[in-house]
Amino acid sequence: MDWLDRVARLRRWTSNGVRAPHKPLLLLYALGSYQRDAEGELRYTAVEQELKRLLAEYGPSNPTTPAYPFHHLVSDGVWEVRTDRGPGSPGSGIGVLRSSGATGRLAAELRAALGRDPALLSRMARVLLDDHFPPSLHEDLCEAVGLDPEEAGTGIAGRTARRQRDRRMRELILTAYEFQCAFCGYDGALGASAVGLEAAHVRWWSHDGPDAVDNGLCLCSLHHKLFDKGVLGVGEGRRILVSQRFVGRSEASRQHVLALAGRPVIGPQAGNPPVADRHREWHVRQVFHGAARKPLEQAAEVV
Repeated sequence: MDWLDRVARLRRWTSNGVRAPHKPLLLLYALGSYQRDAEGELRYTAVEQELKRLLAEYGPSNPTTPAYPFHHLVSDGVWEVRTDRGPGSPGSGIGVLRSSGATGRLAAELRAALGRDPALLSRMARVLLDDHFPPSLHEDLCEAVGLDPEEAGTGIAGRTARRQRDRRMRELILTAYEFQCAFCGYDGALGASAVGLEAAHVRWWSHDGPDAVDNGLCLCSLHHKLFDKGVLGVGEGRRILVSQRFVGRSEASRQHVLALAGRPVIGPQAGNPPVADRHREWHVRQVFHGAARKPLEQAAEVV
């Protein structure tokens, strides 16, 4: 059985580019649990809050529940659920999962395959990370689910990628934005090489975002991470959005994040297309968290 192909084909609800990372997040969490205890089970009531935090941090901004993937992942053949009454999921309702003593773990056949080929775990994790999340979040996500980042970072031998990244993407984006962060203007270099500058996809590559200048921003490492986590976004008129959910009390947070609200994006230079509205709007709908803050000057006037 090709477990990598099965993981790559997890059945998820999709419509107009809507993100639905519920099953991938639960499966990553289960792989991390297996890495720590190959025979352990995950009782729903014990992991519900952890899974909710994962969905809140790495899922879309709309409210969601871990009960959905806990039940529905069974249909993909990689997960099994049993209750106090025996094998089988009682349903996707929060109440019934709690009251029935529901527990879940990787399917028996998959556990056997992992026992025969321990490296399979890291290859599965890499498929899930590459197919559903941008690279800037991979290490943080591995830590959040308890996966060894080095183990999860190994190559995927024998898997044919459905899409190939354009290796010129970073050079194209950094050149278009004149090697400076489109949010803060940072332009550090070590000799002739830029340092701390990255090419960020606006619509994630894992969600059909193209390797194209009109889907990219040159961002410093800090603002790239905050952009992919939904703290920052790009609004109408190419103005920077800062989520109301972001909390920062230090002067550094004020200068490097809060003060960005309402500022225009810097660049790109003439002759290069700005971020396309369709990609910008996807990011606002699927990644940016909550409502946008008012610029600091406007907020001060209200007070």
